[in-house]
Amino acid sequence: MELTDVIHGHRSIRKYEDREISQELLDEILEAGIRASSSGNMQTYSMIVTRDEAIKKQLYEPHMEQSMVMDAPVLVTFCADFNRMRKWLALNDAPVHFDNFMSFMIGAIDATLAAQNCALAAENRGLGVCYMGSTLANCDRIGEVLGLPENVVPVVGYSLGYPAENPAPRDRLPKEGLVHYEQYRDYSDEEVMDIYKDRNEKGWERYMAVPALKEMTEQLGLKNLAQIYTIAKYTKESHTGFSRTVLDYLAKQNFMENE
Repeated sequence: MELTDVIHGHRSIRKYEDREISQELLDEILEAGIRASSSGNMQTYSMIVTRDEAIKKQLYEPHMEQSMVMDAPVLVTFCADFNRMRKWLALNDAPVHFDNFMSFMIGAIDATLAAQNCALAAENRGLGVCYMGSTLANCDRIGEVLGLPENVVPVVGYSLGYPAENPAPRDRLPKEGLVHYEQYRDYSDEEVMDIYKDRNEKGWERYMAVPALKEMTEQLGLKNLAQIYTIAKYTKESHTGFSRTVLDYLAKQNFMENE
């Protein structure tokens, strides 16, 4: 496919055919990730491919019991990884550091760039992915299942397989609401409401079209999509809790030594 068709045709795929991905195709997808840009060409990430059913069962709960964890033939977890780099430094009599928050951020960005390269390569070959925010939210438990050593933290992960569904692409905010030229130009109240106009309508319609989501919305007395996001879906309490999990795990994994 044309690259623009791949990009604009992206959808989150949660249902997969009972069909394996050949090692040859998987290697092609992973090689695309390896070609991604990285800070200083250090490639401070690792990619963990999970096919084993027993390991997927262990990942199911920390991935918030999302069905695609078990249904997809492959899970791929992209980790910020300075473990390899630090060992290389020691073997070459170089100072061994990269044990701070900035280093984690570099590795996290590297991992995310590799993940998106792999996703585009996979979609170009007719496969589908579904990114899982639970990878970072429950990084400590996922790291334990994957046997991660110090200086390695799971950042981005997704299911991968041949789609067994054909969902419509989700709406996106308009370019005018996202792009700034030269300097950031803050938004007026009117501009904000205009930017989110379609999202408000389409997002609300999507929730009302699913009986379980509609029932939840009605039980909580929610009146608009903004309330769904902040009262039902992404509460302050949940984000505070996940923040603590990530920060504690970064300390455990030796990324907060100089903080």
